[in-house]
Amino acid sequence: MERMIFVNLPVADVTASREFYTGLGFNVNEMFSDAQVTSIVVSDAIVVMIMERDRFADFAEAPVADPRATVQVLNALSASSREEVDTLVGNAVAHGGSVYGKTQEDGPMYGRAVTDPDGHVWEFVHMDMSAVG
Repeated sequence: MERMIFVNLPVADVTASREFYTGLGFNVNEMFSDAQVTSIVVSDAIVVMIMERDRFADFAEAPVADPRATVQVLNALSASSREEVDTLVGNAVAHGGSVYGKTQEDGPMYGRAVTDPDGHVWEFVHMDMSAVG
């Protein structure tokens, strides 16, 4: 069985978040989307469920964190090249995101990060496996 991961994120505005994630080139699964939730398909194995904060709170037994005030998780996605990393960052900024932190370059690894409109951190990382010893 291939496992899937569902990343559930509280957001202030599902419409703005939907624009951000589709602006990165991800698709929407309308079957699992409504006015309060949008199912963003990152890959066959990765789905991001963006939910209005009140809807997200229905699933949480503790207070919902404010991602602009705290960092609870750093989500990292692989990229096929350094150019794709830069393209994803450019698309993120063009669709309501912000650059987060500094560019990371360490040997064969190249990465950059952004926040979505709500402050959730997404890293885009390319690892040049041909340069790994």
